[in-house]
Amino acid sequence: MDFNPTTIAPFDADKTNQIALHYKEIIRLLGETPEREGLLKSPERVSKAMQFLMSGYEQDPDEILKSAMFTEDYRQMVIVKDIDFYSMCEHHMLPFFGKAHVAYIPNHKITGLSKIARIVEVFARRMQVQERMTTQIKECIQNTLNPLGVMVILEAQHLCMQMRGVQKQNSITTTSDFTGVFQQAKTREEFMNLIKR
Repeated sequence: MDFNPTTIAPFDADKTNQIALHYKEIIRLLGETPEREGLLKSPERVSKAMQFLMSGYEQDPDEILKSAMFTEDYRQMVIVKDIDFYSMCEHHMLPFFGKAHVAYIPNHKITGLSKIARIVEVFARRMQVQERMTTQIKECIQNTLNPLGVMVILEAQHLCMQMRGVQKQNSITTTSDFTGVFQQAKTREEFMNLIKR
């Protein structure tokens, strides 16, 4: 099933009902009354919300890139920066969100620019940790396009740190991963300078 993140996803009724039953029991265990008017439809709403937030499991990021792959003799850096993303921390099931900056240097193959944003979205719409998500984006581009190099930087705020635990509201977590020519400090520095503009 190919979910389009810009539209309401088609939800499987049986799956929606099963998930909703669990949320109804969670509401009860937390001390609330799921039959209360304001909570009556909450289990179903949360079920649909979670299916949407986890819709990345239903998509193949490699196929997304391949669907718009073109031969082009261009060997300079291609950067898509400031890609907004929202993901779900797998440790506490609370959101983390921020921006992704992605660069690659083609090796005769390029992809549609929107496809870079799409694969960020696919990996974000899963239970995640920021470190793994960074590497997954990098590996997907490297394995599918076989470029001369890939670099990915994610900058995110984590509600599991802001709402609970240490409760540090202004902390930002930055992760990076890179391959190929980005192993050269000069190439990484060029990328960093370009995304700061």
